[in-house]
Amino acid sequence: MRKKLDTGLLHAMQAFLRVVDSGSFSAAGHQMGLTTAQISRLVSDLEERLGIKLLQRTTRQRALTEAGQAYAERCREVIALVQDAEADASGATIRPRGRLRVQCMASFGQHYVAPALAGFCASHPELVVEYSASQYEPDLLARGADVSLYLAETLQNSGTVARRIGTTFAVLCASPAYLALHGEPGNPEQLHGYDCIRLVNPSITTEWRLTTGDGRVTPLEPKGQVIADTPELLVEVAMRGGGLALLPLFSVIDQIRAGQLKRVLPQWRSPDIGVYALYPTRHFMDAKTRAWLEWVDAVVAPRVQADAAYFL
Repeated sequence: MRKKLDTGLLHAMQAFLRVVDSGSFSAAGHQMGLTTAQISRLVSDLEERLGIKLLQRTTRQRALTEAGQAYAERCREVIALVQDAEADASGATIRPRGRLRVQCMASFGQHYVAPALAGFCASHPELVVEYSASQYEPDLLARGADVSLYLAETLQNSGTVARRIGTTFAVLCASPAYLALHGEPGNPEQLHGYDCIRLVNPSITTEWRLTTGDGRVTPLEPKGQVIADTPELLVEVAMRGGGLALLPLFSVIDQIRAGQLKRVLPQWRSPDIGVYALYPTRHFMDAKTRAWLEWVDAVVAPRVQADAAYFL
């Protein structure tokens, strides 16, 4: 079966070489699935394009001219380069290799990706992972990224493919010293009397939205002196008694387990936040992107699920 793009100059070069190697137009036609007349036409088109005679034709044989001999050698070089390029490109869909450009939200990547990344690299020694951290929804095409891990309650229609790999949420917490000094709130409405440390980035609104998981959401407008777009800074402020914070669970789970922070209003939390793997297209996905997504499913997703279960 002939494939798309099996026409044009390269196709004519291949036909010419088949004639040279087989010694006849009919044999070349049989090898390429073309008629003798079609092969003859391709060679004639080459000669017309070049303005030279490539083959001396008689009723009994086909002989290369001097120019035809030189041209045949160059054709072999060109076709070999094309075959090498196609093999490299096709191999990209079979074996993970080359440069994998990954973008990830900073705190999420620090907690879930960084501890396991060396293992991923060890499993794929032909890959170079180029990792960048950002709080913003990625423009994969503009940044040349292959895949991104991004968190949001809802995704904008960015034209990328989004695979949901898990669910997380934010929890209220403060240092034991801060709570000992100011007391613990008994309900969300009482939060207005506290110093609230606020996380603001493109996937999180300035408004605090709390739920008990029953589908109803209580909106609040927190007040406080510190606002930042990275959870790590706010965790430090909270641990040093700077106030009460609503932070992604993965950024505070270790501190809560260690007693450095205490969960406040444990029956309340933010609405679910989706954890998404974003990539440009689901067509012709290369092996390196597929390997990363499989690793995320096998390594990252279970940890996301286990951490969320700790707070439920």
